[in-house]
Amino acid sequence: MDQFCGQARLPKFAVPIRYDLDLKPDLDACTFSGSVRIDLDIVSDTSFIVLNAADLTIAPASVLFTTVHKVLEPRDVQLMEDDEILVLGFSDNLPIGRGVLSIDFEGCLDDDLKGFYRSEYEVNGETRIMAVTQFEPADARRCFPCWDEPAFKATFKITLDVPSDLTALSNMPIVQEMSSGHLKTISYQESPIMSTYLVAIVTGLFDFVEDHTSDGTRVRVYCPVGKADQGKFALGVAVKTLGLYKEYFGVPYSLPKLDMVAIPDFAAGAMENYGLVTYRDTELLFDENHSAASNKQNVSISVTHELAHQWFGNLVTMEWWTDLWLNEGFATWIPIHNTSEIEGIFDGITYDKGAAVLRMLQTYLGPRVFQVSGKNAFVQVYNLRPQGRETAWLWLQDNWDSILKIFDDGLFALFCPDSLSQFASVEKASEVRAFFASRTLPSFADMLEESIQQILKNSRWVHNIQKEKNLAEVVQQLSQGNC
Repeated sequence: MDQFCGQARLPKFAVPIRYDLDLKPDLDACTFSGSVRIDLDIVSDTSFIVLNAADLTIAPASVLFTTVHKVLEPRDVQLMEDDEILVLGFSDNLPIGRGVLSIDFEGCLDDDLKGFYRSEYEVNGETRIMAVTQFEPADARRCFPCWDEPAFKATFKITLDVPSDLTALSNMPIVQEMSSGHLKTISYQESPIMSTYLVAIVTGLFDFVEDHTSDGTRVRVYCPVGKADQGKFALGVAVKTLGLYKEYFGVPYSLPKLDMVAIPDFAAGAMENYGLVTYRDTELLFDENHSAASNKQNVSISVTHELAHQWFGNLVTMEWWTDLWLNEGFATWIPIHNTSEIEGIFDGITYDKGAAVLRMLQTYLGPRVFQVSGKNAFVQVYNLRPQGRETAWLWLQDNWDSILKIFDDGLFALFCPDSLSQFASVEKASEVRAFFASRTLPSFADMLEESIQQILKNSRWVHNIQKEKNLAEVVQQLSQGNC
């Protein structure tokens, strides 16, 4: 089993097709238990099954692999905590084809805001506990054993056992609810194929407001008890946005419902879980009587960004986290090879620079061509298939042959590639603004928005600025061709 140590990516000799996941959170003990049955396709000769798991207790006796003809028990079950993988070793090679892997497990509802965690809130002066998931980028493995990489898409059938007085939400609508004493068992519709980081569960006490899109999709905003009115603005934004994106992308929103939930303890600003978008409460709630106008703008930006991910990210998904810009660049524009390094790429370069490059493409191709010939077809042709940046570049090359050569090397560098032409001079230094974020400068997105009129006046801008050089020095070097 040592051959799997230190590997950033899972081997591909077993591919998940479907997850049947049962979870039972205990909010009093702050623990959870569960079982998962994973339909697998064994695609090459192997006597091992390797998947992700972390911070879980695995019951070895529960681990079975069932084929059409027999039930196989692994000879070794080893959870490698440092690598966050679960390695199952069998005595003989597994038969090629379909089988079902069954595993029972337990875990803790910690308060570290990742995986399956707990969050405190108050109802009528009483402190309560809710259970929440946050799986992006690589924390579904802390809730259940799985192939926790974006390329391993599968369907999910989820069942929850929760206290009878609580609301329990997941990606899909409820199909059955059965009560037994103080508990209820809730079964949800099976999802379309999606990546593990998009699976979501929330259970707690909420009020909600509801509306429907013009084509009948139910949209709800779940708010703290007594604050339903503060969800009305976000609800209106969401309903309008789904309709606009359907028209723009040429692809309708693909689930029967969309829930958006305000979470009191939430590390990210928001998370685009498929059909169940979670938000820090300040990013979703708006109090007409007490909130500032800037808060209203923030809610609009946050909602439209996360809903863009229902297409770019959830339908069209990057193969690995090095291509996160395919998610975040599109989502920002439209309104990392080691897992330990993944969180570091959720930064301004990924979001704002990706959006800036897409803005350049739109200007070059023209808005209509970019919409119809670009994103629209890209979504329809490539949805459900994990993509890398090479796929995007090769497809766009039909419209711009030089794009692969010009942009790919520079897109992921600290700043922009050599793309400035003959305009630079020392005298112009005072006229050029620094379009990059730093610890002391405002965010790229805000500065770009403020300066958009200047940019449209044929101002050619940004050129390979390394770190935070003096801007006059940079322009002088540009004019001399030394930068």
